[in-house]
Amino acid sequence: MSKGKPKPVERRARRTGKAHVASRLLVMWIVNALGLWAGAAIVPGVDLASFGAALLAAAVLGVLNASIWPALIRFALPITAWTLGLGAVVLNGLFVWLAAWIIGEGFEVDRVWQGVLLALWLTVVSIVVTTLLSVDDDAVVYRGIVKRQMQKEGAIESDVSGVVFLEIDGLGHQVLRRAMQDGNAPNLARWVEEGTHRLVKWETDWSSQTGAAQTGLLLGSNEDIPAFRWWDKAEGRAVASSSPKDVIAIEARLSNGKGLLHADGASRSNMYSGDAVHSSLTLATLRQEGRHHERRGAGYLAYFSNPFAFVRTAVLMVADVAKELWNAAEQRRMDVWPRGHRGFAYALIRAFMVVVQRDLAMSAVIGDIYAGRPVVYATFSGYDEVAHHSGIERPDALAVLRNLDQTFERITRAVDDAPRPYRVVVLSDHGQSQGATFFQRYGHTLEDVVAAAAKSDVVGVEMGDEGLMHLNVTVTATAQSGGVTGALAKPFAKSPEEDAIPSEAAEAEAEDGLPEVVTLASGNLGLVSFPRIEGRVTLEEIEARYPELLPALRAHPGVAFVLVRSAEWGAIALGKRGVHYLDEERVEGEDPLAPFGENAAAKARRTDGFPHVADLMVNSTYWPELEEVAAFEELVGSHGGMGGPQQYPFLLVPADFELPGELLLGPGAVHAWMRRWLAGLGQDAYREESSEDRGRPGTEHADVAPG
Repeated sequence: MSKGKPKPVERRARRTGKAHVASRLLVMWIVNALGLWAGAAIVPGVDLASFGAALLAAAVLGVLNASIWPALIRFALPITAWTLGLGAVVLNGLFVWLAAWIIGEGFEVDRVWQGVLLALWLTVVSIVVTTLLSVDDDAVVYRGIVKRQMQKEGAIESDVSGVVFLEIDGLGHQVLRRAMQDGNAPNLARWVEEGTHRLVKWETDWSSQTGAAQTGLLLGSNEDIPAFRWWDKAEGRAVASSSPKDVIAIEARLSNGKGLLHADGASRSNMYSGDAVHSSLTLATLRQEGRHHERRGAGYLAYFSNPFAFVRTAVLMVADVAKELWNAAEQRRMDVWPRGHRGFAYALIRAFMVVVQRDLAMSAVIGDIYAGRPVVYATFSGYDEVAHHSGIERPDALAVLRNLDQTFERITRAVDDAPRPYRVVVLSDHGQSQGATFFQRYGHTLEDVVAAAAKSDVVGVEMGDEGLMHLNVTVTATAQSGGVTGALAKPFAKSPEEDAIPSEAAEAEAEDGLPEVVTLASGNLGLVSFPRIEGRVTLEEIEARYPELLPALRAHPGVAFVLVRSAEWGAIALGKRGVHYLDEERVEGEDPLAPFGENAAAKARRTDGFPHVADLMVNSTYWPELEEVAAFEELVGSHGGMGGPQQYPFLLVPADFELPGELLLGPGAVHAWMRRWLAGLGQDAYREESSEDRGRPGTEHADVAPG
């Protein structure tokens, strides 16, 4: 594996970089001239004598921005960030007024505030035109401002290649492959076509969701994470991967201090930090900013170093809300099925995930590249959020993927100006499987089925989702950044006492304050727990207390199998017409695990050994003809259990990176190969390979699996 020699993608960036900048400057000059010409007719107190004067004014503005702005922003950056970018807009208005003063006759701006209005108008025009033309409208800002800022703070120059890991949350291997073929990921497709990268799939554990995946990918272990949310009998409450309190505790339990990012690495917009030294917008370090060598709100600060960031963000968010409302109406009009409820509140969360979360993560990654950090890991969650509600290959989900494809191309262009060579890896943590939900198919929930069969009050615990989690993380980080916007955001940020998300179960009037039965959902994986009974409840005890429960679950058309532990036979998977005795490795009748692949039994057996496994683990039916599952929560695209594309994420890796000849099973195995790549590039901190990692909990899977 080459340590420092530029690869084809890097060489292509060097060949095309100057031409790209020149063409961009020409386009933006003409766009700004047209914007000034139109703005003079709209903004009072502004006058342009001719289009020639508009061209001259646009040129003068360009020179002022290129010569004065980079120096000025170094001192004005805190003000622009604290005012959510509005300070930058005011400064840009001053530039417009100054340009009119320099030109004199032919371009008049009576007042500074009129210059601010004209600057706002120019920003909106620039956003619309550059979006339509796919022009990189802020490359100069990142290269001229963020790069200088990182150099000032001490960029790391090295001949040893760094690695940037870009995660697309929830994107399955086969969905990406089709997107490449259909033109919805043209830049990633070109990497494969030019031979610089290879696209391979890997297989998740049973819990195919971000909490279990990112602990494995970043920490090397996902031991005792049975689902996105589960009931903790010792604490008498539900635990969730969307709660900062729980995520911090999980990382503390699983970390050995040598995670993927421990050697001066950076974690951006992730759930877990991987022991990163530099961390922003990461759930596991949200309350622990002091342990990182980075000022609070750094990702937020870098984002608003762009003078147009506030206006662009506002315009693109409004456009995305309108797009979402239109797409939802189109699904209803065309009677697209399956579909879910998509209200205005979701449209706002979606706009945040698709626009703000993406750009914050991109800005932070570009800053890390300019700083020369050896390894960077960032998560982009917009596709996952949209696919949950729209469907995994519906037009609006693929539109988000196209935007991410463009974002990654912008990141690779930043490599051209980095103080060290970089290799880029794109990957996903899991896929999604589509299908009408359990409730949509049968008119009742898993909670209803359990309540009727158990003849008991059952509490269904609903807890926060990933989109809301990322929004809360960003609001809290903004509150920590200080200044005017920090003060404005502070009332909306969660306090540590609110980290454990309250649930209906916590308020249930029951013996010892605990409900008798609790159900939780993690995609098409359902969890049933009996909080009043200590320890794992056995098959025999369930049959004695609730004789109708297991027969009702086994017979239900929406249930494929139920994992339960027998005092006599150990772990068993109960299906409609057969039983798989996992500990004894034998099957009676039809194997209920057969539709889920040859690794299904190993996954179920491993999960059964977790201390926090639910008393009953219920996996929905899988319909292979359409690759559909029935989620136990109201999501059209779901993940969390077994069945379909959710089990098969992807790795898009440089072609010279070593890979096994067979399928990687589990994120812990992928983590081991990531460390191997870093060591092969010459990063000494990762050369202590394999023996230590293989002995850790959660890495007991083999590196490869059949298939």
